Amino acid sequence: APAFAVMPGERISFSRAKPTPPEGMQPVDVPATPLVGGPASAEPAMPGTGALGMNGGAGHDGGSSCTSAQLRRFIKSRPYVPMHELRRRFELNGGADDVTAVQTPGGLVYLGLPGRESRFIADLVRQGDVGLELCHDPRVPMVMGVFAIRPLTRQ
Repeated sequence: APAFAVMPGERISFSRAKPTPPEGMQPVDVPATPLVGGPASAEPAMPGTGALGMNGGAGHDGGSSCTSAQLRRFIKSRPYVPMHELRRRFELNGGADDVTAVQTPGGLVYLGLPGRESRFIADLVRQGDVGLELCHDPRVPMVMGVFAIRPLTRQ
């Protein structure tokens, strides 16, 4: 049996212990890489929107983007943030099928964000700032939302 198991729908955080891989498996670091869509895709974000976001502003394709600090601040200001809220708030209007595979200490998960922002989220998870909530149904390691991990105050 594996030393750890992450069940779909379970909230996970990797700030403390490093899991050991199952017997016979070697850990592999998979860089955040777009699986579908991405910069090479010539399709507009939505039909008729081109490089503009849904609200007329420049979206992800138009050069407007968020920083890791902005993502962290936004996530820390709320108890839970669904992935669609991150897309809406930061106008990350990539392709409808943009999914990025990200290696976390608990295994490979899939983020429904463009590659750059997925790497930001992966870094925040590795640093212990945020945790991930995985999909309940179907049972896949797809991230549905993120939540802040509040550090314990020392007394």
